[in-house]
Amino acid sequence: MASAFSVCALAENWRVIVPHGPGGNEAHGIDIKDPGWLIAVNTISLLLALIANLALLLNMARRLSFAIAQPITIVGWFISSILLIALVVTATYSLKLPGQDRALTQAFYYAIIASGLYFVIAALMCVTVYGAYKGHYPQEFKLTMSQRTLMLQTISFMVYMLGGAAVYYRVEGWQFLDCVYFTNYTLLTVGIGDYAPQTHTGRALLFPYAIGGIVILGLVVGSIRSLVLERGKKKLGSRMIEKKRQQLLKRMLKNNEQKKLTPITSEQEADELGMTERERRKSEFEMMRQIQDHADRRQKWNALFISGSAWLVLWLVGAVAFWKAEHAQEWSYFGALYFAYTSLLTIGYGDYKNFSNAGKPVFVFWSLLAVPTLTIVISNMGDTVVKGIRDLTNYLGEITVLPGEKPTIQNAKRVIMKVASRFDRDQGKEELMDEPPGMIGEKEQEGAGHPQGHEAMTRATDRLAVDMENEELRDAGEAERRGDEVSKDEHEYHYQLIREFRNVMRHLDENPPRQYTYDEWAWFLKLMGEDEDHHASHRKPPVKVRNDYRGNRKPDMQQGSTDDKVNEHRQWSWLGNRSPLMGELGEPEWVLERLSITLEKALKRQHESRDQETKDRSSDGTKKATSSSGSSGTLEGQERSDRCDEMSPTK
Repeated sequence: MASAFSVCALAENWRVIVPHGPGGNEAHGIDIKDPGWLIAVNTISLLLALIANLALLLNMARRLSFAIAQPITIVGWFISSILLIALVVTATYSLKLPGQDRALTQAFYYAIIASGLYFVIAALMCVTVYGAYKGHYPQEFKLTMSQRTLMLQTISFMVYMLGGAAVYYRVEGWQFLDCVYFTNYTLLTVGIGDYAPQTHTGRALLFPYAIGGIVILGLVVGSIRSLVLERGKKKLGSRMIEKKRQQLLKRMLKNNEQKKLTPITSEQEADELGMTERERRKSEFEMMRQIQDHADRRQKWNALFISGSAWLVLWLVGAVAFWKAEHAQEWSYFGALYFAYTSLLTIGYGDYKNFSNAGKPVFVFWSLLAVPTLTIVISNMGDTVVKGIRDLTNYLGEITVLPGEKPTIQNAKRVIMKVASRFDRDQGKEELMDEPPGMIGEKEQEGAGHPQGHEAMTRATDRLAVDMENEELRDAGEAERRGDEVSKDEHEYHYQLIREFRNVMRHLDENPPRQYTYDEWAWFLKLMGEDEDHHASHRKPPVKVRNDYRGNRKPDMQQGSTDDKVNEHRQWSWLGNRSPLMGELGEPEWVLERLSITLEKALKRQHESRDQETKDRSSDGTKKATSSSGSSGTLEGQERSDRCDEMSPTK
């Protein structure tokens, strides 16, 4: 956006002569040619900004190291900002502007906005570099697919908007920056109406241009929603869970309840505490579930508050900017507030319009921020306010005028039970275990949806897993017929791992996300080599965690109970930072990853054992052959010696 505004700052002269007489205003002023030094410095500023952007993109694409790219990016943006600020100050005072019959153009105000953006972004990059130096952030940018998509779509939208402005500049004969203003409110579907195509060519081009721009805008808004809402919710939710976890542990330690957090290592400790190690672990699990539920509700309302506050600030501050920019039209603040509101909601009545050279650039910048913000607000309302109203409406309809398939009395009982279940955190969770552990996933959760691409992958995985299951069962049967109980147990264990891997694959894209019960988790952990009844892999949860990216040190805030590089299990707690319920990874994803690691290790051990058996058989065969050959050679030698003795003249 800053680079696009720099292009706008270079596209036109910065000064105009306001014509005298009725109807004369700065929007239709006569251009005053800029001095050569102003154009040269403006061009240098744009080139430095483009070089800084290129260095950042190369760093994100891992073509340029962090240590080289960041100084280039930060210095380039700072110098671009300083050059533009110097030009703005010079144009305002040294050139004796504005005068009674002179005014500053839109390009001047675009330069002010671009310089501010460059400075703010460079300052934020300095914070990032400082955080990486202190170990709070990794010293590299690893773009996810959603981040990469959003970046490309944003660049495409800005290029599309400026390209359309260039086309209408040629077709309609408007000023280029007026065309930018026109394409902006056209693509954002505001439709103020002060600029409209007057030629048949311009109107004909509007058909494909508007559709294409709205599609690109929809893609950008969708990417913003998926990136900011989904990824932001995960990160914010993880931090809120960590905060609530620390508060709970501190409160328990303050109340001398640390015994409930310490693994039980003997029967005497179990008798003193009044529970077994499995029961203690289950209580930890239930407390963690309560933390998750509380953090999820609070996170949704916090997200609505933050996005709503941002929307409110944009509305009120935008109204102040329009009120000051359109002082020549004698707008009141309420009139500017009305204009900002109708534009923010993309209503666009057209009774209030921007005529000043300052108001149009401000509107372009403001609208590019306001429309995505409104989208985020609406989405957050859907998770909180709208959802509550929808549920209330459905409940009232079921027990009054629009009953569902079940009788009204039964619906009323169900509603009462659902409300009462909020006081019992465990109620309803056992419904996920219609089948015993080891056979989970045979029933799909009600309302679960799977994308077509994931369905195809699941079907392919099912076919492969079924073949592997049949092979393991066949090998187990052969081992049983041979009387090899060890081999039989190994194959049955592999069969269970493959079966659960296939079942968990079906849970990946369930909505709402699948949450396993404690018994299901205990079964999964047992397949991975851990026993919830034994304290070997359990520990007391730490209150504070380490978060450091420097050197080879990794953050301790991570999911996982096992170390992939060694065969030993890492000690962990359901309330600790290593809990599978902590972090950004979903429960099915965590289980699937760990099952695959466990299966890989088991198959590797099996192949190593078979290779060793093959080597042992080969070695035994070689020894037997050598022994047999040696015995045969001894006999032949003895017979030859006897014959020689018989033929000897002495004999």
